[in-house]
Amino acid sequence: MDEASAPLFQQVADLIADAIVDGSLPEGAQAPSTNELAEFHHINPATARKGLTVLVDQEVLVKRRGVGMFVQHGAREKILQLRRAAFVSAYVVPMVDEAVKLGMDQQRVRTLVDQVAESRGLY
Repeated sequence: MDEASAPLFQQVADLIADAIVDGSLPEGAQAPSTNELAEFHHINPATARKGLTVLVDQEVLVKRRGVGMFVQHGAREKILQLRRAAFVSAYVVPMVDEAVKLGMDQQRVRTLVDQVAESRGLY
């Protein structure tokens, strides 16, 4: 986990969400327990629990009393919708703000985005 960025509980939530998006934690599957997460990542169980709670609050995970937490049906699409909604403010706005500071015009920014996208296989 990257201690320099988001709080640890958010990093836990993001790791589980990433696993749901990439299919390694499929819909209907049991999510790792608080204790499993805490032990694996060497963090406090309360921190792991808070990360799981974020996903419960987003209705990505559901608690089954006495059994554990499970990935909701439709969770992958819900995560993608949430991430798409945050994409512009988290990535595009800061990129454009920095381009303005650097005196880049719109065409230069588009060219750079196209070059990076092509190098990553997007185009």
